[in-house]
Amino acid sequence: MDIDVKKLHPLEVKLLRHVSLGEEISAERIIKELSYKVGQCNQAFSWLSAKGLIKEIDRSVKVVYEITDFGRKALTEGLVTERIFTFLAENGAHTLPEIAEKLQIENSEVGSAFGSLSSKKAVALNSERKAEKISDSLPDEVKMQRSLLERASESGELDEKSLSPEEKKVISQMSKKRGASQSPFKLSEKEIVIYTLTEDGNSAKEALKKANITGEEFGVLTSDMLKSGSWRNGSFRPYGVDAPTSRLIPGRRNAYASYLEWVKNKLTALGFEEFDGPLVENEFWNGDALFMPQFHSARDIHDVYYVKDPRHAKKIDEPWLSQVAKVHEDGWTTNSRGWGYSFDHEFTRRQILRSQGTVLSAHQLTKAKVPGKYFGIVRCFRYDQVDATHGADFYQTEGIVLGNDVNLRNLLGLLKMFAEEIAGAEEVKYVPGYFPFTEPSIEVHIKHPVLGWFELGGSGIFRPEVTKPLGIDVPVLAWGLGIDRMALMHLGLNDLRELFTPDIDSVRTRRGN
Repeated sequence: MDIDVKKLHPLEVKLLRHVSLGEEISAERIIKELSYKVGQCNQAFSWLSAKGLIKEIDRSVKVVYEITDFGRKALTEGLVTERIFTFLAENGAHTLPEIAEKLQIENSEVGSAFGSLSSKKAVALNSERKAEKISDSLPDEVKMQRSLLERASESGELDEKSLSPEEKKVISQMSKKRGASQSPFKLSEKEIVIYTLTEDGNSAKEALKKANITGEEFGVLTSDMLKSGSWRNGSFRPYGVDAPTSRLIPGRRNAYASYLEWVKNKLTALGFEEFDGPLVENEFWNGDALFMPQFHSARDIHDVYYVKDPRHAKKIDEPWLSQVAKVHEDGWTTNSRGWGYSFDHEFTRRQILRSQGTVLSAHQLTKAKVPGKYFGIVRCFRYDQVDATHGADFYQTEGIVLGNDVNLRNLLGLLKMFAEEIAGAEEVKYVPGYFPFTEPSIEVHIKHPVLGWFELGGSGIFRPEVTKPLGIDVPVLAWGLGIDRMALMHLGLNDLRELFTPDIDSVRTRRGN
């Protein structure tokens, strides 16, 4: 063995001294027995594996359902289905808005829960369009939902292998892999890696014992240690007098910031005007103005962050509010039937962090020139699981083109420009998509050399139900593309998180435009 054990990190030293030859070493074990944090454990494994002191002997994926804060709240306060059923049992028939007001639950949640209970023949609407209980007990599915939450609350999660086929079916409807803020469970796939000590690792362990190196040695001498004299009660790690000095590197602009500026310059050079707006929006502009029904599953496209205080905007400007409300209710003058429900004027004022750049396109329609071309680099927020291609805080490039003669061919040309010239992709494909506010709707996908195919964003031609109530009566091309994902291709990266890394060395060495 050629390794100088005096140069091992304390995390490595403690782990080596704790395990024995032939034993299985897992993150779960080390976290429990040595009180390591997950990051410390992974770091120690990485270092020791690179030195050949431990080796991997098994790797598997474990599927678990983690109970969320929403799930714990539901367990305490009751599932929405339970609360509605109990309320109807105790108070008789009520309309859905009345139930929402009495129970202090969002109308969309009441509608979804009522639909679930209705499909199980537990409740129904009577001749007066009021909800009433028609069963003596809750459906078995709801009882199983509560049972799953109770079991998960003990350990924080449920292993998929411990569930029956019926339980798997139920819990799959209660969970999301990403964006689980309003779901009782979050579906996670945990990679379990098992290591064992190598012969070199065992030799290093014996060398550590012989040198009396425990991993508890002092790594720094502080003024407090000098004052108290505590330094006398321990030993110190060797000091590397031959360590290289720090590099002197001049400052430079962040590569991603330079890229965003380059995109802006390119679009303005093509005659586009830039728009912008506040981060805090309301449900009207974020969804209602885009013909997204207030109490429909289409809202699930975006898991939004709600503003706690103030909860509601003071007002929505007219005539946009009245015209959009009429479109939702009966189609107004758009030759549409609308969504056929009573528009909720309180819900529409609910304040949120904008979840999509299209909200600014809706704003721009009220003041746009015809013909006109507009764009924005827009920061958006969605509750999402952060990974290589997703973020909870991200940027979109959003834009619209208005004119009597614009058409789908023009839109495809714009998408081609974004995919090939701005993202730098060599392989591009267009697939049909669905968005409540465009028809036709198109998604553009690009192929990353490492991550493979992923969606760059959505686009389409705004429906008349969007444009006419906001004062526009010509075709409008619209797109919302993930500029963070474009930057992955353009800057040669493999993970979105590298765009916002705190690693200053990465920022210093990466070149932008």
